[in-house]
Amino acid sequence: MLRWLSGLTMQFPSRGPQPVGIVFDSDLGDGVDGALALALVYGLEGKNEARLISTSTTKSNLKSAAFGDALARFFAGPPPAAGSFGGGFQRTAPPMGMADNGKLDADTPVLNAVLDKKTDDGKPAYPNGIVKLNDTADPIALIRNAMTAQVDQNCIVLLAGPATNLVKVMDLAGTLDLIQRKVKLLIVAAGSYPEGTADPRVKADVPAARRLFAEWPTPIVAVGTEVGEALPFPGAAIEKDFAWAPAHPIVDAYRANRTMPYDAAAPSVAAALYAARPDGFKLSAVGAIAVLDDGRTRFTPKADGHSRYLTVDPDQKDKVIASYVELASAKPTPRQGGRGRPNQNNQKQDVPPPKP
Repeated sequence: MLRWLSGLTMQFPSRGPQPVGIVFDSDLGDGVDGALALALVYGLEGKNEARLISTSTTKSNLKSAAFGDALARFFAGPPPAAGSFGGGFQRTAPPMGMADNGKLDADTPVLNAVLDKKTDDGKPAYPNGIVKLNDTADPIALIRNAMTAQVDQNCIVLLAGPATNLVKVMDLAGTLDLIQRKVKLLIVAAGSYPEGTADPRVKADVPAARRLFAEWPTPIVAVGTEVGEALPFPGAAIEKDFAWAPAHPIVDAYRANRTMPYDAAAPSVAAALYAARPDGFKLSAVGAIAVLDDGRTRFTPKADGHSRYLTVDPDQKDKVIASYVELASAKPTPRQGGRGRPNQNNQKQDVPPPKP
């Protein structure tokens, strides 16, 4: 079966207002920020504050896709008990999209630490089902199909890596109109604002970043490296709040990323939290974001622009970091009847798009 039927997405009947659907595209394993952000999204999903509708990596490395698959299986929680709905059946992980372009293809300590870890009996500590290219999904079709299945204006796209996959989605026939109809907001965890040093996530594909900021048809909120440094993920939580699990992939990834103790700069985590809980942050004025040849980003206020950048609210800093820990370290929540299907009491998140 060709790459999970190119990322086929099934839509279930609506059962009331749905929480916001998040398309998550990241350079998974190139550092720990993307993994922490994905863990936070799973935490939001467990509280019915968001639904993860697609996951893909711009890192052209099967280990990156396997890492994402291992996280999906870990955060799916234990299977339903025998006798309950779904009991006795092994749930499969949702499709994992992976770019196949040779970019960012190197192994990293984060990937190796998680995927090479074994149990006492020699089995993988974090099982995954990806060993060859056809075990992954085409990220372009996966993202497009995920958007198609959403209620209008109830999708948020969260980019925590190079823009490679998203600009290819934009190039599909009719997709710009689809994006404009389905997507409320694009949140980009990359760059530095209003200007600053070059970000590796932008430098990895400067032409794609330039096109994304210029041509994406919905409002954009950028989350720069300065936000990630001002609102880091606390290393102390790794030793304390994740201790409920004898083996936890986020703990192993965090420890492998840098020598402990340290607090990890976390722009992607801030972006993920903003997607569902925007009240802890402030926004700049409306403007336009340009991408320079060396990978730097530059924001210019502009009344008819469609971009803003996130800023830190000092009064909310402690609350934001506490939310990081609460959500990313949450125990997996078993989901009956299929992953990510909302219950009737879910309320649609009201994330205000940046407008003049």
